Amino acid sequence: MEYYRINSIQDPYFKQLHQLMGEVFPPEEVLEFDLWKEPLEDPNIRVFVAVENNKVVGATEYRYYKDFNIAMTDFTIIGQAGLGIGPFLANKRLEDLKALAADNGEELYGMFAEIYDPYQVEDHKFGGVKPMDPYVRREVLSHLGYKRLDFPYVHPSWNNDGEPVTGLDLCFLPTDDNMKELPASLIVKFLKRYYSVLSNKPISWYVMVQNLEKNKQVQLQPI
Repeated sequence: MEYYRINSIQDPYFKQLHQLMGEVFPPEEVLEFDLWKEPLEDPNIRVFVAVENNKVVGATEYRYYKDFNIAMTDFTIIGQAGLGIGPFLANKRLEDLKALAADNGEELYGMFAEIYDPYQVEDHKFGGVKPMDPYVRREVLSHLGYKRLDFPYVHPSWNNDGEPVTGLDLCFLPTDDNMKELPASLIVKFLKRYYSVLSNKPISWYVMVQNLEKNKQVQLQPI
């Protein structure tokens, strides 16, 4: 299996990837094909696919913030069961992020991820691929060490229509197993940076950020 980076919408593998995203994610979570041009050309956004026999069978998108020394996993897709795609992507991603942090003179502090909460929303089928089932994913990510940040999370729709998306938790994977909380200021800075590309965010998102700004620390809880 090959860990292959996509840098252009002209890459033949991107067409396969975009089709796969449409099969497993809700429509409001998938950018239109042409809107991927700038993100793919951005050196700070890393889109990798798992390729088996010239077929895209999985993918992950993530980014590393040098000034925060943290990463964000945008998405992980496992397109087929029984190939070991999940561990392959997780291990390759972590190797890459550790190398990026080392080049920055740091040891990676941790990684954010938005994780579906199937106990809130149960209608996501994710293309019928069992490893993508929210219950399975949540348990796997828990085993990897992700913790839930203890505050009500609102995700702005990638349609940039000002609609809030709920049913997700913002989680964090600390590299220090003993970490019990995260500075609220770091979460706020990250969220403002990450969603700066969306000009039309819901009012509930701004309220969430304002509430975070009133706190010093946010607890990390089991997921």
